[in-house]
Amino acid sequence: MHGFDSWLHALVTLLVTIDPPGNAPLFLGVTAGLSQSERFQVALRSTMTAFIILVVFAVAGSTILKTMGISIGAFRIAGGLLLFWISFEMIFEKRKERREQHLKKALSKDQLSNLATFPLAIPIIAGPGSISAVILLASSRSGPVEHIGLIIMILVVMIAMFAAMIIANRLNKFLGQSGQAVLTRLLGVLLAALSVQFVVDGVKSIWPVAT
Repeated sequence: MHGFDSWLHALVTLLVTIDPPGNAPLFLGVTAGLSQSERFQVALRSTMTAFIILVVFAVAGSTILKTMGISIGAFRIAGGLLLFWISFEMIFEKRKERREQHLKKALSKDQLSNLATFPLAIPIIAGPGSISAVILLASSRSGPVEHIGLIIMILVVMIAMFAAMIIANRLNKFLGQSGQAVLTRLLGVLLAALSVQFVVDGVKSIWPVAT
């Protein structure tokens, strides 16, 4: 993939994996009782932290894999399977339950002062799925220009995540429970297709078929 198609593929993959609309209600729940300005600060810090984490993996992910002796093909297969599992959870509404458990765990430990880092930045925004997606996307790009393009796409998605947090109240009312369920399932189906493509690419790189 080159040019616009490559950028669009990265943007769609990250948007579907991170799922800003789906995280908006969770942000409301975990920041209950905070003022509007405090919510703004938490949203800004969490998206900035997640952005830094994802950029680090976008830049150094392949090096980390090589150091551990893991081939890009093997990681594409493993990452694709992980993303497929996440898509399964999205389609059958299991992902929201798992995220809510993370939030309850954090609140029970009285970690309100660290909400921006845990559980919002990690693992809600920059979780195993989004980190895997970033490494997979980075591995399919060559040259500094394409990697800069990926970083720009990460920034765009983080801006969308920040905006979803800021307008979480209105977004939650607009979508409603049924709207959120439909949107999450649609995104889950799209992520399933993308994850299968990652697996196919990984298999081809390990066992190339002569054409």
